[in-house]
Amino acid sequence: MALSAALVAVPSTASAAAVTLPPVHAGFDYQIGGAYTPPTGVAVVSRDRGAAPAAGLYNICYVNAFQVQPGEEDDWDSDLLLRDANGKVVIDEDWGEALLDLRTDAKRKRVAAKVNGWIDGCKAKGYQAIEPDNYDSYTRSKKLLTASNAQAYIRLLSTHAHAQGVAIAQKNTSELAGSRVANGLDFAVAEECGTWDECGDYTAAFGNNVIVIEYTASGLKKACSGWGTKLSIVQRDVDVSPKGSSGYVRKTC
Repeated sequence: MALSAALVAVPSTASAAAVTLPPVHAGFDYQIGGAYTPPTGVAVVSRDRGAAPAAGLYNICYVNAFQVQPGEEDDWDSDLLLRDANGKVVIDEDWGEALLDLRTDAKRKRVAAKVNGWIDGCKAKGYQAIEPDNYDSYTRSKKLLTASNAQAYIRLLSTHAHAQGVAIAQKNTSELAGSRVANGLDFAVAEECGTWDECGDYTAAFGNNVIVIEYTASGLKKACSGWGTKLSIVQRDVDVSPKGSSGYVRKTC
């Protein structure tokens, strides 16, 4: 098992620091639903930006960068919430989250200014990387947002992250993996790529710098069968519950 983390120089800006990528094919735990002591053998952990990193491990900081956490709509300027032609806020119905309006350069910069502050907070806590979620929100935007909008915005985040010496993941959105270099993305966090036969799309772009989360036993079996000797793979319950709670599930290859 290759556990050495790679130190990578990023050319995004003249002042950008080198970033450290997570070790490949390492024990991984997805703890965005609540932090707990990582199981034995885990070398990489992803946690919500409100949590402290796990001591002695490679830590990825989860930020909801393209949508708004339920109940936090008032934390954003009203005009930064995506609205349809009737002025109604566009909602990701699966999670009850308002989408952010990334249609103009000016709005993208305002949204990025807030999220970049979160990146700074992750860095200050000791996280080595960030995981900006909902990159694919444009697919749920009632055609108001485009893939180009999403990529222009994530480049603002990657440039800032790299300037702080923080690595940045592509979260899902396999259809944009081929543009990862132009978008400044260092590794991938892929949910259910085994289930949907997409793991190869990520490895084609990111090599073995791919972390896989499956939510079903069948998905774990497929991911492990095809990629278990190369990638970091874990099965979690869909609510990513903390260990000790009734719904907690964590399995590996």
